[in-house]
Amino acid sequence: MKKIFYASLALLAACTTGPDMKEEQVREHFIKVDEINPAIRPGDNFFMHVNGTWYDTVKIADDQVGVGSYSFLNIPQKQLLENILTEVSKEEHPKGSIEQKVGDFYASGMDTAAINTRGYEPIIPILEQIEAISSLSDLHQFVSSELKSNNQTLIGLRISPDDENSSINIVHLSQTGIGLPDRDYYFNTDSSTIGIQKAYQHYLATLFQLTGSTETEATNSAEKTYELEKSLAESHKTRIQRRVVKENYHKLSVDAIEKENPKIGLPAILTELGLPADSVDVRQPAYYERLNSLLASVPLEDWKTYLKASTLVNYADILSTPFENAAFEYSKVVSGQSTQLTRAQQMVQKVDRQLGFDLGQLYVKRYFNEDAKQRVLTLVNNLQKAFENRINKLDWMSDSTKTQAKEKLYSITKKIGYPDEWREYNVSIDKTKYFENVIALRKDESQYQLAKFGKAPNRAEWGTTPSTVTAYYNPSLNEIVFPAGILQYPYFDFYADDAVNYGGIGMVIGHELTHAFDDQGSQFDKDGNVKNWWTTEDYEKFKAKTQQLIDRYDSFTVLDSVHIKGAMTIGENTADNGGIYIAYDAFKLTEQGQDTTRIDGYTPDQRFCLSIANIWRVKVRDEYMRTYVNTNSHSPAMWRVNGPLMNFEPFYQAFDIQPGDKNFKPMEERIKIW
Repeated sequence: MKKIFYASLALLAACTTGPDMKEEQVREHFIKVDEINPAIRPGDNFFMHVNGTWYDTVKIADDQVGVGSYSFLNIPQKQLLENILTEVSKEEHPKGSIEQKVGDFYASGMDTAAINTRGYEPIIPILEQIEAISSLSDLHQFVSSELKSNNQTLIGLRISPDDENSSINIVHLSQTGIGLPDRDYYFNTDSSTIGIQKAYQHYLATLFQLTGSTETEATNSAEKTYELEKSLAESHKTRIQRRVVKENYHKLSVDAIEKENPKIGLPAILTELGLPADSVDVRQPAYYERLNSLLASVPLEDWKTYLKASTLVNYADILSTPFENAAFEYSKVVSGQSTQLTRAQQMVQKVDRQLGFDLGQLYVKRYFNEDAKQRVLTLVNNLQKAFENRINKLDWMSDSTKTQAKEKLYSITKKIGYPDEWREYNVSIDKTKYFENVIALRKDESQYQLAKFGKAPNRAEWGTTPSTVTAYYNPSLNEIVFPAGILQYPYFDFYADDAVNYGGIGMVIGHELTHAFDDQGSQFDKDGNVKNWWTTEDYEKFKAKTQQLIDRYDSFTVLDSVHIKGAMTIGENTADNGGIYIAYDAFKLTEQGQDTTRIDGYTPDQRFCLSIANIWRVKVRDEYMRTYVNTNSHSPAMWRVNGPLMNFEPFYQAFDIQPGDKNFKPMEERIKIW
């Protein structure tokens, strides 16, 4: 693990060093040809052909659920953030400065002696508030107060653009109220799921015992909570059902909701939150109908037990060690992670989560290469042109729809590196009061979000911190975002040849651009409104093609018997399959793309494909994979490589893929959408 860890840091340093560094100094970090496994044919399993030697020898650290690229590249990122926090927390800084806030917040969380001395004392007032509930009105008041602390118990509330009028932010209500990873975990009966159910109930019982309940009382409280959650889960839509945009948008008047579901107390909750809304979007009405019914039929004492459990879960990770240990014991069963992160790394995550844009400013100053920003913008522009060319050549889309698609394509906002306007946190951080710091930050986050109501969306806002290794497309704002964190090897290197960069960050750019035209993004117009800009015939052809991808990915197997859920992952699979072609077309516009000169024995087209396999180089624990397949909209890493390459004709040519190879598909079975 240490060898890989330090190599990762070296890779980041290579990315962030100035342009005067010699290419030969970093060449070894581009394509590691010595790790390619020639015993595995490219056409049998390209992911393992490129990554097999690494995969078979790499070890997952005990305190991690996986290792490699993509989200696991955040592991060495967090070490860089820890270095920053260690430095600033040891020094005195002007009150209210970025350094003071992040440094003192980090320091307050590192003082475990003080935290352990307090035990669960910080949440006693909240538990007493629950105990004092004597009516539904009191319950509404408590739910509102927790929403102000950014804790969503029975009401899933957020402020974001109206699907049908993206120029204004409105209230959206979504299903919530459960503690397991997904509604299906309450009803599946396989041994793995049953193990998670039992671990969760044990976790709840442990939390009750830690706050004074006897073992019998704690077990009974956990059972009551679990049964209530299960009743709520019965009303939840599945993740696949939630992909249908129009079926998850129901704009209703507050008066009508109050008339049909009076037990929820929505007018009182909105008033308490300072949201003078006359209508709201109820994403999943069935949940609120069930909640109303249960509030009418379930004894208030049971609801108080449920709220205590929810409170304990919400605050367990910021209380004393026994609470943190209980939370980790449950998470181990879900993820397979056997050892807790160090306290420093736990605090890095918390600072990044709650003061991420302050910490992000310090990260960008130290580690981000500004030259990379312009280079990546050039790649984005090239990929837009390549995408336009592909749209022009589509044989299944009419000219009128093509015109609309190209207008949307060139209306996409591009955000690279870090925000032009930095988020500010209106909090006072005390180096000696960890719990109070967390609460202040949660309340600040809630107020920040609630203040958006009734206003036009802030198009300068970012939905992720700059240091995070990720990228995203937001259909409501029609924007693509590439934080500084992902602008490093293996995704991007200032000194790498174009084949590596177009197969890396180019693939990611193409992926995010394609999200504007996947099963969900395709339902939004260039301004971010849910609007049909397709001809009926074109959209039917599009749906038929996406169904081909659904069927194909349904056939892919993970962990012997677990299959990928094609309908749940269709958006990401569409983006992967479109992104690879768009990136390749853009690559072919470069000098290297039009050349045949080999590097390390590989042609430019081969290096392009090798780079794709590199960016999804990931190995995870089986427990984590089971949860991932059930809850994540992305396919597992191996199939993010092998799946698109099955349909990618230049791959067949570059590696001489032939009939008889396990992943060979005849021409008529190679699925193309964009």
